[in-house]
Amino acid sequence: QVQLVESGGGLVQPGGSLRLSCAASGSGFSANGAAWYRQAPEKPREFVAGITSGNTANYADSVKGRFTISRDNTKNTVYLQMSSLKPEDTAVYYCLIVAGGTGYWGQGTQVTVSS
Repeated sequence: QVQLVESGGGLVQPGGSLRLSCAASGSGFSANGAAWYRQAPEKPREFVAGITSGNTANYADSVKGRFTISRDNTKNTVYLQMSSLKPEDTAVYYCLIVAGGTGYWGQGTQVTVSS
């Protein structure tokens, strides 16, 4: 069983930046894939960014060039650095860790981009 704790959400003005963190419990984190998803009100959850155990990253077109996913295996943590934020980035952001073929979700953290 993997437990995840997310942090770093909040209110930010358009053009601003935030960094989300997702800390995982347990061992073997370095072998796990990880991703960030988001869900805006009345919309389905959508993929934002993913990173493999080998540190290969991929992004949704809507965030390419603005968001960066990274991981620190010494801290069992995956990050999402968000820059040039737009109002349409407003959503609850969830991290996903895939361990042993099972996906584990974080509790979500709210990101609101508004002036």
